[in-house]
Amino acid sequence: MKVLVTGGAGFIGSHLVESLLADGHTVSVIDDFNDFYDPQIKRKNLQPVLADIRLHAIDIRDKDAVLDTFSAERPEVVVHLAARAGVRPSIQRPELYLATNINGTFHLLEASKECGVQRFVFASSSSVYGASGVIPFREDQVLAQTLSPYATTKLAGEHLCSNYSYLYHIEVICLRFFTVYGPRQRPDLAIHKFTDLIYRGKPIDVYGDGSARRDFTYIEDIIQGVIASIKSDGAPFDIFNLGESETIELSKMITEIESALGKKARINLLPPVPGDMPATYADISKARRVLGYAPATRIQSGVRKFIEWYLRAHAL
Repeated sequence: MKVLVTGGAGFIGSHLVESLLADGHTVSVIDDFNDFYDPQIKRKNLQPVLADIRLHAIDIRDKDAVLDTFSAERPEVVVHLAARAGVRPSIQRPELYLATNINGTFHLLEASKECGVQRFVFASSSSVYGASGVIPFREDQVLAQTLSPYATTKLAGEHLCSNYSYLYHIEVICLRFFTVYGPRQRPDLAIHKFTDLIYRGKPIDVYGDGSARRDFTYIEDIIQGVIASIKSDGAPFDIFNLGESETIELSKMITEIESALGKKARINLLPPVPGDMPATYADISKARRVLGYAPATRIQSGVRKFIEWYLRAHAL
């Protein structure tokens, strides 16, 4: 199968590319290597597989470049992971997030329509649930309010996907990811950032009292869910939560890092940040039933696996 992965040099994307190649698929990648974090990290992510893929260093905001790439590659499946990520930076630069995450998704869907893409898998986010009072989050909840421009762009992306599925008969699956972590995790995300600062004896900033809860999802479990969504034979449009279906308080997650590193954290408590969700918690019963999704990594073992990778990478 010919699969095009947008954001394929990133944390999740590079793991997915490796898995697709191992399964014998033909893989092409779109990534713009922007400066949200060090582009060299992303280039290093793809280095082991660079000879086995076709890499297109383009920005999905460029409609013509996207269409040219699709015309050249003629993918059967698109997995759209590329996005401007993060709740807090989206509050600072909302226009950039709307341009990339909404217009960019539109350009990819247009190119998919023009080039006969059979299936489009869209990486959405648990942030679309906002401060929902219904816990755990279910895919059939009415989403009345989001809390950040980032969340708004992800919900808008889902709606665009549903339009194109209905109007142009593209099979679309939207996957709501819940706080993904593991080897090669982006350096700005909590587990990686906290691990690095604690390891180096630097203080960590904790916004609020540490009671915010997150459904942390290990990268191998996410990739299993993405691969299952590519292979699934279900409705022409559908939405699934991909999480661990387990929550942990931020303060307890820090304790897990301390235990795995053998170092104590120096914590700098700060006021809560607007846009941050008080809790995320996935109901994954639908994904289990339809996709055969079966997450297997508890936070305790996942944190230890991440820190083993971090220590190896730090030693290089």
